[in-house]
Amino acid sequence: MDNFYLVLAYLVIGFGLRRLPAMPQNSGIVLNIYVLYVALPALILKNVPLLQFSSALLIPAVTPWLLLVIVVALILVLSKVFGWSRDITGALLIILPLGNTSFLGFPMTQALFGSEAMPYAVIYDQVGSFIALATYVTIIAAIYSPHVSKPTAKSIIIKIISFPSFLALVAGLLLRDLSFPPLAESLINNLAATLVPVVMIAVGFQLSFRFSKSEISPLVSALSIKLLMMPLFAWAIWRGAGQTGLAVDISIFQAAMPPMISAGAIAIMAGLAPRLVSGIIGVGILLGLVSLPLVFWLLH
Repeated sequence: MDNFYLVLAYLVIGFGLRRLPAMPQNSGIVLNIYVLYVALPALILKNVPLLQFSSALLIPAVTPWLLLVIVVALILVLSKVFGWSRDITGALLIILPLGNTSFLGFPMTQALFGSEAMPYAVIYDQVGSFIALATYVTIIAAIYSPHVSKPTAKSIIIKIISFPSFLALVAGLLLRDLSFPPLAESLINNLAATLVPVVMIAVGFQLSFRFSKSEISPLVSALSIKLLMMPLFAWAIWRGAGQTGLAVDISIFQAAMPPMISAGAIAIMAGLAPRLVSGIIGVGILLGLVSLPLVFWLLH
């Protein structure tokens, strides 16, 4: 739970910094640029060697990808029903399918379920959230970014292969069996450790509880899908298939995590509804203080 409270502290710091006259108005953008080009690639390079491709632990490995397909379809339907703009639709496609399954998911799984549940949480995060962050999110950001008026196949491919997180993934896979020099490893670890504090301070800096009328329906829909419907979908998938046990419980619990901070940073840097994204992430974390213990209670 300490990590949860640290996130709240970072949000408060960012929210307070915005009130200081000395802080430039574009500070949130500058912090996100740092995350996108430095901290996030470092986190990917740090985590790639930990990936263990195995046929074991299939349930937590498959669950995030099944949910991604369901949530994407749901967002596209709701976008047409409510008439959401292109940037709002792109933002939700980026931040809703992925949860904060490592920074919040790991410690909360450890605290509530015990150490025997951690392998399932790690597989869910590494095989699902982490790979989707470096691939799916990159593609969606390239397609929906307003900086590209009419995205073509060529422009999308160029954006993908030049995206910092994608380059880090490729480099990490190519160097996966090699050991970094101690100094390089320390540098990567230290830079990766700055991601959550910097992103959450940036989110806090941009956080607003004042939303326009057009942002209310995507805000409510996003929080409902992420914190309520996704764990229900995971429960229905595996209970409908006759599966029970700790692997199923952890998959449901990880599915209930608030939106992924890193995905939010990418959405903001892509110019996709930054105020709405910051609001969804910030409010989602606050609501998660209640919803996650409730999910744990319902599973027992």
